[in-house]
Amino acid sequence: MMPEEPSPTRVRYGVLAFVCGLSMVTYLDRVCFGAAAIAIAEALSLRDVTELKGAFTAFALAYAIFEVPAGWMGDRLGPRGTLIRIVVWWSVFTALTGLVGLQIGGVTLGGLGVLITLRFLFGAGEAGAYPNITRAIHNWFPPGMWETAQGCVWMSGRLMGGLTPFLWGLLVAGTAERAPLMTWRGAFVTFGLLGLVWSAAFALWFRNTPDEHPGTNDAERELIATSTRWQAGHSDTPWRALLTNRSLWLLCGMYTLVNYGWIFNITYLPSYLTTRFALSETSVLGNLYKGAPLWFGAAGCLLGGLVVNAISRRIGDRMRARRMVCAPVMLLCAACWWTALSAENVHAFCVSVSLAAFCIDLTLGSAWATCQDLGRRHAAVAAACMNTIGTLGAAVSGWLTGSLVEWTVAARAGALHVPVERLSETEKQAALMAGYDSVFVSYAAVYVVAALCWTLISTRRPIGE
Repeated sequence: MMPEEPSPTRVRYGVLAFVCGLSMVTYLDRVCFGAAAIAIAEALSLRDVTELKGAFTAFALAYAIFEVPAGWMGDRLGPRGTLIRIVVWWSVFTALTGLVGLQIGGVTLGGLGVLITLRFLFGAGEAGAYPNITRAIHNWFPPGMWETAQGCVWMSGRLMGGLTPFLWGLLVAGTAERAPLMTWRGAFVTFGLLGLVWSAAFALWFRNTPDEHPGTNDAERELIATSTRWQAGHSDTPWRALLTNRSLWLLCGMYTLVNYGWIFNITYLPSYLTTRFALSETSVLGNLYKGAPLWFGAAGCLLGGLVVNAISRRIGDRMRARRMVCAPVMLLCAACWWTALSAENVHAFCVSVSLAAFCIDLTLGSAWATCQDLGRRHAAVAAACMNTIGTLGAAVSGWLTGSLVEWTVAARAGALHVPVERLSETEKQAALMAGYDSVFVSYAAVYVVAALCWTLISTRRPIGE
């Protein structure tokens, strides 16, 4: 009687738990800035949140600039050391953000310029997180699980992003029955320390490849498949092939358009809801609404991977399955933003915006898995290219949203022949909302183009082959 083959060990699921945890820390540190925007504007004596557009843009710009170098580093040196450096760096600058504008002995620790610098350095640190997560998934999971693993990673981030306004309300704003547990400054320091704890645990447990981890057996390594995918330390990145690959450019363009509209959810949305619908920062329901797009998005992240996997098994073509899901939902996303324009109350508005986020996140697993299909052993660099150019869409959106709203307010003041500061609250409110409406129209338009991009992306010829 032949001895039974040992079952594969399950170390890969520990890897997934770690990168999902990292995704959660990433979104906690990103979204908390939007939640704190009103308090930060008051601490820096700014007129309103739109004057923080430079800080919103600085993060996105730095994130874009440093994506490819961080992705290249992960492909060359492995995701372990690269991710540890990334998380330690951004955690330090998260904590330092809590010190901006603090007065000690009559001395103020920086103003808006210092805040913009810190946000730029924070973005430089966070750059490369998801490309290197992609590299870790590439090393530790078979191709048939890529969409599902990516969906779990993004679902975890979105869940934490949705939870952050609620958590912020409990920690910083308090409730009608309970005082705040800490100031907004203390929250930034606490969140920075959380990242350092993750880094220490990750350094002790994670290894770049299944071969290097003492907990894996032969069965798990065979399940994960070809060891050629695990290689690190290669320096032959095919930059020309990357820069001339039509599908990669289409993927980057699509991701730029997606980020252009999505970034509103973690930048201006909390203050928009407070301004338009008078939501209190101590309102539990209000804080849930502020995180609603990310809650809906979390479901989309997980469901998108499962749906694409199911369709691809049925038709035997992963790329066609992605197109069949992603192109139609981009059109549905455009319709949701168009509907948001006429929403008459906070419930209708949040449902429209949240459904738009759900549609976007149905496509996330497919987008990042497409990077793996195109990049293969250069998966982190391919993912970094997509995220670099995609993040430029977020940078443009962060600046343009604030600028359009400011221009609309200034135009209303000019029409009434008064300075902006002397506009009545009613006039200023009307101008603010008109400015945001013009932004929402642009969101609807870009998702139509994103749908077209999905119909043209192909992974038939990987980069370098």
